[in-house]
This record gives sequence, structure tokens and C-alpha cells, in this order.
Amino acid sequence: MRLIVGLGNPGTKYTPTRHNVGVWFVEALAEQFKSSWQLTTKFHSRMAEIQHSEKIIWLSLPTTYMNVSGQAVGAIAHFYKITPQQILVVHDELDLPAGTVRLKQDGGHGGHNGLRSIIETLNSAAFYRLRIGIGRPEPGSDVSDYVLSKPSKHDAQNIQQAIENTLAHIDLILENHIGKAMQALHTNQVGH
Repeated sequence: MRLIVGLGNPGTKYTPTRHNVGVWFVEALAEQFKSSWQLTTKFHSRMAEIQHSEKIIWLSLPTTYMNVSGQAVGAIAHFYKITPQQILVVHDELDLPAGTVRLKQDGGHGGHNGLRSIIETLNSAAFYRLRIGIGRPEPGSDVSDYVLSKPSKHDAQNIQQAIENTLAHIDLILENHIGKAMQALHTNQVGH
């Protein structure tokens, strides 16, 4: 891994919303490595770096809105010559219960506008995704209202626990032991 991107929307009104769980994760990762953030306008991002096994891994929180996240990812990947296979995108996932985490490589965007933008910009879907479950709204409810609202206290606790569990296994991801990371993350789930 050379780049880890946390998807969300900029601005304090979006900070506590379900759609920003990718940002929550990457901020917690930076904190774990005691990294500081800098606004980097040419990358449309707040950027931080962590050092792991003598290599630098860039962290990006795009300052664009979710549906144009590809602008940030594309600019960073182009500048640092990072391939899609060296990128991990962390995002919210409606199709998983709150607090469930899934790691995978490749695949479609599943209607997620942030992923759609990144796939279009990179012209590839071969990047890794860390999907953090936020659950689905009640049938008939508006999905965009749901993702742009705060999780319930119970869901928020499950999501926070999932972030902590995942950070406990972050070395496996950073060292590209993806199979081992999947096994660790997919068997140790909260919220069930």
C-alpha cells in the first residue's frame, strides 16, 4: 500500500454523518501513527504520511465532495506514480450491518458515487476497498438522507468498535498480507 484514502464530505456539518466513516477511519489511523495533517490544494486533500517498514504511505482525506473524490485520488496517484493496486479506499457501505468490515480488491461501485468517481478517474477498479458497514435505512426511506445523517448511538458504538478492531490488524494490510487481513477482519465482527 502506498496510498490510503478516507472518503467523506468536507465541512463540519458532515463530520458526524454515516457517509464520513471512511474519514473517521483514516483520521484514527493517522492518530495511531501520530501523523499530522496538511491541506494540499494540488491534491484536493488533507494529506498526512505514515512510515511503516521503512516506507512512506500517504493518507488522503479529499476536500472535494464525495461524488468527485476521483479528482484527489487521481492527482495523488499521478504525481507519486501510484498504481491502483497500491491504493486502499475506505468508505461507508450500505449493504453491511453497522460495525461490519469487509476488505476486498476490485469490483464495481455498487452505486457509491465516491467509488464511481475514483474508478472513472483511474480508469481502473483494481484498487482495494475497506468497506465499513453503516446498515440500510428503513424500506421506503431516502438513502441520501440516511447516509447524510448521524448513526444511532448503538450503530455509532459498533462502527467505532469496528474501526478499533481494524486498526489492531492494520499491519497486515500495510504489509499487503491481504488474505490474512481478510481472515482476521471477517471473522472478528461486531454488531451481530
